[in-house]
Amino acid sequence: MTKVFLLFGSNIEPRVAYLKKASTEVSDSIGKIVQLSSVYESEAWGFQTNDAFLNQVVLVESNLSARKVLDKILIIEERMGRKRINNTYSSREIDIDILYFGDQSIIEEGLIVPHPKIQDRRFVLVPLVEIAASLNHPVLNQTNTDLLEHCNDSLKVWKYKV
Repeated sequence: MTKVFLLFGSNIEPRVAYLKKASTEVSDSIGKIVQLSSVYESEAWGFQTNDAFLNQVVLVESNLSARKVLDKILIIEERMGRKRINNTYSSREIDIDILYFGDQSIIEEGLIVPHPKIQDRRFVLVPLVEIAASLNHPVLNQTNTDLLEHCNDSLKVWKYKV
């Protein structure tokens, strides 16, 4: 079993329902969810919109390879209504990112793990630190807490009352 950290994000209503549906889909097709962070709200990162994002980090134990996890994620996103437009940031029903896949460093066509922007995004680090503060980033060799303390992202992230 590999410990896989995923990030769920949604900024299209019903946002909470999309996060819950993503949990069910991941549990059904990728592996057992063993821990979930609180749900956090933040402004959009990388593009302008008035629709704030809800984000949640989920720890899954899976027997699948990283490539197979990604394949399943893409199916889940598509089934939930996600439409990818030329690799640009946009509003979305659901976004699921692989943050960590065990302690592996993977660079393949269309798959980079750990996620290459973890250290640049407070909306990722805040929920990640909640459930895995002392986990060490296998490439940067810093804990998630250290990454958050040195993160230059100025966007506010706050707990969302579900």
